[in-house]
Amino acid sequence: MVDFKTKINLSAVNNKSLLCVGLDPDPNRIPIDNLLDFNKSIIRSTSDFVCAYKPNLAFFESLGSEGIEILNETIKSIPNNICVIGDGKRGDVRPTTDYYANTLLGAGDFDAVTVNPYGGMDTLVPFFEYKDKGIFIWCRSSNEGASDFQDLIVTDSNGSSPVELYKYIALKARDYNTNGNIGLVVGATFPDEIRVLRELCPDMLLLIPGIGAQSGSLEKSVQNGIDSNGRNCIINSSRSILYAGSTADNFEQKAMLAAKNTRDDINNILYSLGYKWSDS
Repeated sequence: MVDFKTKINLSAVNNKSLLCVGLDPDPNRIPIDNLLDFNKSIIRSTSDFVCAYKPNLAFFESLGSEGIEILNETIKSIPNNICVIGDGKRGDVRPTTDYYANTLLGAGDFDAVTVNPYGGMDTLVPFFEYKDKGIFIWCRSSNEGASDFQDLIVTDSNGSSPVELYKYIALKARDYNTNGNIGLVVGATFPDEIRVLRELCPDMLLLIPGIGAQSGSLEKSVQNGIDSNGRNCIINSSRSILYAGSTADNFEQKAMLAAKNTRDDINNILYSLGYKWSDS
């Protein structure tokens, strides 16, 4: 089995892309009646321009058992060389987390998942034990209210210097990253925080949602998120690609163009910073 970090790097190099397409299919917005057909069309039209897909589990789970079946069939339609990130932000005390981890990484077909650290790092250990999988810790979210908690100043029992909570989470994640499979989720709407997290965690993968519909800065996200080799940064776009077209006869073509243009925009930023895919 190819481990996640190797697979995501290969996916990126093969498609010359740091783009991840978020699969957040809203039945009220898709221009055709069949949700699975919509997902397959999106994947078919964009798979040459991405390094990963990120199904948001809420959009599938809300449909009950039918939604789970659609999710499974959607994953099967993704080319094997492209990574699949299950976006569920799971987190709880054990043994609940044992079952969460087994569901998504043991029995499931995901190459990586997103997790929630609120319960403490020990609650995430069952995920970390899947050493070949990617674990993205929800560190700095893209919503406006993120500062309500994530900017609170914290310290620990060892008397460490006080830091913002999101920084402390990143530092703890770095300590636990002995297998090199832990990454951080940080919103494109907070580009300065992306830069801070990259400085704190120079070698960790960053998953960056929030460009497009949430108006995060693509240029600053790439510039602040890449590592010293111009890699280790996954830029996620969902709604601006899924709903680039609004009719049954144009949504697939429009999604393809939106994905290609976003991939090319990312690459143009990389090139302006002196990074070339041929250097990989």
